[in-house]
Amino acid sequence: MRSSDATRLGRAGLVPSATEGDALNPRDVPLPAPGRESRGRSLARLGTEVFDVVVIGGGVTGCGVALDAASRGLAVALVEKRDFAAGTSSRSSKLIHGGLRYLERMDIGLVREALHERRLLLETIAPHLVKATPFLFPLKRPVWDRFLMGSGLFMYDALAGVHAAVPRHRHLSRAACLRDAPALREDALRGGIRYYDAQVDDARFSVMLARTAIAHGALCVPAVDVTGFLHREDRIAGVRARDVESGDELEVRARTVINATGVWTTEVERLAGVKAPLMVRQSKGVHIVVPKARIDSASALILPTEKSVLFVLPWGDQWIIGTTDTDWRFGLDHPSATRGDIEYLLDHVNAVLRDPLTFTDITGVYVGLRPLLGKGAGDTAKLSREHAVQRSAPGLVSVAGGKYTTYRVMARDAVDAAARDLPFAVAAGRTATLPLLGAVGLAGAEYRLRVHPGATGLAPQRLRHLLGRYGSLATNVLDLVVDEPHLADPLLGAEKYLAAEVRYAALHEGALHVDDVLTRRTHIGFDVRDRGELAVEQVAQLMAPVLGWDQAAVDREITHYRARLVAERAAQSMLDDAASDSARSPVRDLRLPAV
Repeated sequence: MRSSDATRLGRAGLVPSATEGDALNPRDVPLPAPGRESRGRSLARLGTEVFDVVVIGGGVTGCGVALDAASRGLAVALVEKRDFAAGTSSRSSKLIHGGLRYLERMDIGLVREALHERRLLLETIAPHLVKATPFLFPLKRPVWDRFLMGSGLFMYDALAGVHAAVPRHRHLSRAACLRDAPALREDALRGGIRYYDAQVDDARFSVMLARTAIAHGALCVPAVDVTGFLHREDRIAGVRARDVESGDELEVRARTVINATGVWTTEVERLAGVKAPLMVRQSKGVHIVVPKARIDSASALILPTEKSVLFVLPWGDQWIIGTTDTDWRFGLDHPSATRGDIEYLLDHVNAVLRDPLTFTDITGVYVGLRPLLGKGAGDTAKLSREHAVQRSAPGLVSVAGGKYTTYRVMARDAVDAAARDLPFAVAAGRTATLPLLGAVGLAGAEYRLRVHPGATGLAPQRLRHLLGRYGSLATNVLDLVVDEPHLADPLLGAEKYLAAEVRYAALHEGALHVDDVLTRRTHIGFDVRDRGELAVEQVAQLMAPVLGWDQAAVDREITHYRARLVAERAAQSMLDDAASDSARSPVRDLRLPAV
């Protein structure tokens, strides 16, 4: 359905309700046309149509805004200067949680809201991408800690409601904790509490949000940078933009614009001429990744620190350990970790482990920036995780702050605010009951995969891997194998991923560069020991026929990705942020101008 058709039908009350939409078979949803052909049509539409809403930013909030608005029947376009989830939304702790530590600050409303969203994500919106996870909280002071943490977790469970999507907390003896997590030192705890939260593949979630928005009529186009704003009389009437792949300039006309750019919020508002922009402060969060075999535990761990908490999170055959929470005052596109950041994480986790981790154990490192509301020189860990929606100018709404878990509420609030600027009535949001693509049909998805002709010769764990990444859309990946059997081959040096996943990412998930595949459509860039240095050549060759690359383009992609790895490793050996940024920043995303 075209956006203009969706708008017309939506105003006539003819867009399917959420219940009707839920019944759609995912295989009935048309896939986007492949490669350059699809992108060319999208750019042509950006320059010729008038949209009800133009969304700036392709992270989880921006994609959530696009889906919310499109599902209400509005004509929607989303533009993102790099790739979907290229910033914070692919570099989170990958948690869907209520924020247990926010209870210490008595942010009751925020915790209740986040726990409600956790239930929706687990049960309705994305059960294929969001999974319940057990956490162990070690206790060192058996009486006081049990009372304090037990009271907090009792409230946590109560705020989750009577029909919570996860089991309630349980108190454990020290012996029970050590059976659950033999990796822990006996003197590191006197007992513990097990509770549940959830995890998400953050980058894939954002891509699925964008694809679901497209299925509801939105136009979502990566690699389009906003360079200015259009004005008509006294209001904003769209954006000036540049296709960063070709350099072509275009004007995108709109009745309203929603700024959902996260850490770039203040910068975009200033570009629009807003006199009192929302002030967003950037907090750096560093994570390290180590092999699963290095920490023997059946549960994730949550460890108190002097500022906040440290998570040790299961991630396939790896553990993610994070995170830091410090000010970042350098470039926003490529934040980097220092040796001190990594040592901080190692020191805190080693304080409880029988067998300490070292630098040589680290498989990968990734860094994200939190967009926190506030300014000044205070501790970023103490800043609120609430979000704000501001009508910054006639025709412009900005949304900032918040948590990954509450992206849907942020999106709904932003669209509600923008709707007040539209010259017609807009339906209420419906995303609380709207599953993402891949969520519908999960009950029979494993059977359909097993009997799919493209599954011949694939081990059961391969099929489970596909289900966990694509849900009921996994059969579309195997359709490629039927046509090209060699796509069932594993990637070199990253054998848990199939060649078909790379081809599918370029065909149907908007991937335009090898970095998009190695860092976000897959996570080879941080969960494989060589971080994709071996796989990059195969990935480039698999993408080339879809995107029309000649050998020079293939070579450029390979050279650039390897240079990025060198720059990141160099940055991680530096002692402070300035030196780390200096080492990392020269190798920029291919879509960004050189510095």
